Amino acid sequence: MSTLKRYKDLEKTFSRRVAAAYHRVLAAVGSFFKRVHKLGRQKISIMLVPHTERRILNIQISFYGLACCFAVLAAMVGSLGFAAAGYSSLAGKLAGKADALSVTQSDLDSMRDTTARLVKSASRFQAALDAALAKVGSRDSDAALASREGDLAAFFDQTSSVQGSIDEVAELDRVSNYLERSAQSLADIGAVLASQGVIMTKIPNIWPIKGDLGHISMHYGQNENPIYGSWYIHKGIDVSTYRAGDPVVATADGKVVAVAFDVGLGYYIVIEHEHGFMTRYAHMKAQKVQKGQMVQQGQVIGFVGNTGISTGPHLHYEIHLGTDTIDPQPYMHRRAVSPALTN
Repeated sequence: MSTLKRYKDLEKTFSRRVAAAYHRVLAAVGSFFKRVHKLGRQKISIMLVPHTERRILNIQISFYGLACCFAVLAAMVGSLGFAAAGYSSLAGKLAGKADALSVTQSDLDSMRDTTARLVKSASRFQAALDAALAKVGSRDSDAALASREGDLAAFFDQTSSVQGSIDEVAELDRVSNYLERSAQSLADIGAVLASQGVIMTKIPNIWPIKGDLGHISMHYGQNENPIYGSWYIHKGIDVSTYRAGDPVVATADGKVVAVAFDVGLGYYIVIEHEHGFMTRYAHMKAQKVQKGQMVQQGQVIGFVGNTGISTGPHLHYEIHLGTDTIDPQPYMHRRAVSPALTN
């Protein structure tokens, strides 16, 4: 029992000491706040003494009021600092926006220049297209594209806006619409050219030696015979490559009507074409077609030779229209001239 009593006495003693310490702390805190409150209520005088005889201004303020003034002043300084930092950030952003605006303006100027070049190119395209339509005899040749609704003619007649320019997007839209409408006209030109291409294969109009080889060594008409020295009418042209064996081609689609040999012409071929044309190829080394065979323009029919009455390897080429011979040179794509004469 004595031990339990001793523990209870110690517990009571400890509790009293803790309570006493707690009360002392509370008393000290209370005393501190009382002193602070007393000090805060104390007043100080601020005297403003003018350098004249005017009355001295005496301002009394407590420490509480002075602390509030300092707090307000600190808040104002902090606000000004925050505002200055925000202004600096905003100024930086505005500078970046100004640079971006300058780049955008430069790009816009470049786009305007490109649009102007596009409009000029479209104008030249329109003129060229009108001329092409007139030449090929398309259904639009009597009324040029400029008279069509919605094409460049209306575009170039647009009145400028108050700002002195037409909106670039509208310009590009008009040019785009015009080019889309021009597609049909280009298709018409293609159809005309295709039909003309079919006709061109029926008329002798290409160089008679494959690869445009050789040159004209004797022209059509009056010439001096290289063997007899007398003047005579040369009824075709002589094309020379200075060698035998070069491929000879048909100058138009047609039917082979003669594959033969003549003492003067050597080995020769005659092809009958449409529209009254006929061609003859002479002095050949060999023939590659047979009588009655249908040939196409550009097809190899034989090879350059030196047969018959001839002074060297060459091709004698004639074009007949009806019962008369005509000068083949205007019907040939290539017109080479050489002073050499080879019969």
